[in-house]
Parts: sequence; C-alpha cells; structure tokens
Amino acid sequence: MNDPHADAQTDGRDETAAERADRNWEELMQELRVMQTGTQILTGFLLAVAFQPLFRELTDQQRILYIVLVLLAATASILSLAPVGMHRVLFAKGRKPELVRMAHRLVKANIFVGGVLTVGVTVLIIDFTFDHVLALIAGGIGLLAILLLWIGLPLVLHRRR
Repeated sequence: MNDPHADAQTDGRDETAAERADRNWEELMQELRVMQTGTQILTGFLLAVAFQPLFRELTDQQRILYIVLVLLAATASILSLAPVGMHRVLFAKGRKPELVRMAHRLVKANIFVGGVLTVGVTVLIIDFTFDHVLALIAGGIGLLAILLLWIGLPLVLHRRR
C-alpha cells in the first residue's frame, strides 16, 4: 500500500504533494479528536466502575472482561496520542507524507480497538444488569453493526464511484 490517500491525487484538486499531505494530516487529526473523546468517556466510565460498591458483585468472568476493557481503553488512548507524539519528533523535518501514512495506519488500528472496546463495554453492562446470553446477543449485534457500517457500507459506496 503506497499512499492511503491515493484517491486524493486524482480527485481534481489543484494541490502540491505537500499541500495534500497537510490536508490529509488535518483530516486525520480531526478523526483522532472524535475518537479520543469517545475513548475518554469510556475510559472514565471504566475507571469509575472499580470504585463503586457493586463492583464487588462482578463474577470472575466479568472482572476479567473488565480488566481486558481497561487495557483496551489504555491502548486506544495510546493509539490516539501516537500520531501527535510522532509529529513532535518529526516536526519540520520534511517527513509529513510518511507521518500521514503511519498516522493512517494508527487511526485504522484505533478504530478497531475502539469498536472492540465499545462492544465489550456493552457486553459487560448487559451481562451485569441482565444476563450472560442477552449480553452475548447484544455483543453479536454490536459486532454486526460495526462490520456493516464501518466496512460493508464504505465498500458499497466505493464500488458506486
């Protein structure tokens, strides 16, 4: 995969490679802002849960899921901040196209982690408040929604082009 934004080269824009890299960087940063807000909300929720009196009532399986979700939330936070840290190291070194390519990969990884985190939190809450079977059904529906909306729909739209 050469340039994740190769379509931008043929979309009729009159821009230099540097201008394209700057625009793509700004778009990636906006996506990260949106993802980071959701991640921060889920992380805050997860951290607060451990200090609630009912936390002691979680089953061992639910506690394991909880710890996995906390680790996923930390991973999502790290992935969200990584492009910014990389930008600081590479600032003014003429490496923006490479930075955009790497940030693109990190954003894709973060989308995956965020999806798993969101479904996992849903499963944990439903498992604790209702029952395990309903939680698994909700998790399956969540995963299906992610596959359809984040992969299926973009593929359909791409083919129509």
